[in-house]
Amino acid sequence: MLRGESWSEVEVEAIVADYFSMLEKELRGIPYSKTAHRNALSPLLNNRTDGSIERKHQNISAILTEAKFPPIRGYKPLSQYQNLLADVVLGHLEEDAVLGQLALSFADASVEPPHVGNLLALMTSPPALLESVRSALDTHLQHRYARRIDYLAREARNRTLGANGETLVVSYERARLSSLGLDTLADRVEHVSVTQGDGLGYDVLSFSPAGREQFIEVKTTQLGPLTPFYITPGEVAFSSEHHQNYSLYRVYEFATAPRMFSLDGRVDATCTLKPAQYLAVPR
Repeated sequence: MLRGESWSEVEVEAIVADYFSMLEKELRGIPYSKTAHRNALSPLLNNRTDGSIERKHQNISAILTEAKFPPIRGYKPLSQYQNLLADVVLGHLEEDAVLGQLALSFADASVEPPHVGNLLALMTSPPALLESVRSALDTHLQHRYARRIDYLAREARNRTLGANGETLVVSYERARLSSLGLDTLADRVEHVSVTQGDGLGYDVLSFSPAGREQFIEVKTTQLGPLTPFYITPGEVAFSSEHHQNYSLYRVYEFATAPRMFSLDGRVDATCTLKPAQYLAVPR
């Protein structure tokens, strides 16, 4: 096989079927081994390297992300894929009613956070904003995907998941301030989306070590750190108005091993924003 040779239809069908097998297990909460799957898959392929197989898995994750369908955690979206691969992946989505129902159940699940021993260890660095990840926000596949259920939006509307993610952030902020010997400030951390209601433009009121107010918007997912999220125009406007003391906390892998990262300042400066819908009035 020559380096860079396009994958055949037989190979594409094999790797997509294997990916969807792993994805079904993940959505059901069944443990599995990626290595074992790759070892079983390799004989069905044309002497493909482990790196080539890994990139194809990432391509499939990019296609699923574009289709607003939950991908496998751990395979970062990688664009610039074969049209054949997109056709096969979308065909599987159209035909696999069981997987679609599993994705709905996953998005709607009432997820309780696992026990977190060290709250301060939750914070990580933001993921690298790779162009391949930005490209996965494009919607050019949508017209080819008849089901059109936005599972990412469905999870974003999961109130239990969102509220539990915010509660975790409140606990983290109190632990952070207490670790600095600032118990008085820690006691003042407020879950404002509960105490004052939604629509303020942020969810948690916390403080800097100097006592300055910090406005925190929380976005929670069961998926990986590079999963796109939804944010309202009001939230974006609030981040711009209060950019000097505003942070967006992205909580990810919430059900299994929750972690989070912080994007500080204006959302339109820290994120690539894509319009999701328009409000239209007849002329």
